[in-house]
Amino acid sequence: MKLNQIADNPGARKNRMRIGRGIGSGMGKTGGRGGKGQTARSGVRIKGFEGGQMPLHRRLPKRGFRNTSFAVKLNEIGIGKLQAAIDAGKLDIKSAVDAEAMVKAGLMRRVKGGVKLLGGGELKAKIDAVVYGASKSAVEAIEKAGGSVKIVKPVVEEDAEPRGKNKRMAIEAAKGGK
Repeated sequence: MKLNQIADNPGARKNRMRIGRGIGSGMGKTGGRGGKGQTARSGVRIKGFEGGQMPLHRRLPKRGFRNTSFAVKLNEIGIGKLQAAIDAGKLDIKSAVDAEAMVKAGLMRRVKGGVKLLGGGELKAKIDAVVYGASKSAVEAIEKAGGSVKIVKPVVEEDAEPRGKNKRMAIEAAKGGK
């Protein structure tokens, strides 16, 4: 088999329909949009509108909480990638392997909220990892190779003075309130 003999299954790749190109194409005039009205126009369509009836997304109660703005953004790195960096001579195993060392080795672009080690791949080198978190399989693999894992949570700086509701409560406590 040669490159020029490779072909997809017959009928797998269809050319897209060119709409609005005459009545003979079968997709002319209204171009698949039906008659006149709001849905025939460009850019205007009421999604979720049920003809004046209260729409489903408003009939159902609000529920839950999304932690996306407060979630810690981590870099996830498999131990196989660490081994590849060690084999390439990018990571120095004599010193502790932390986030800065991984950025320097080109394993990730920036530190973000920290690094989590995952157990994908195989590790042969003895390393001392200093990371935000590690999976059980990653810890087992590192300890099996004779290394150690130190889990360090980043230091969260406390505000000099309380904010919001806590500030009001602190002011009330200072006045001798509740």
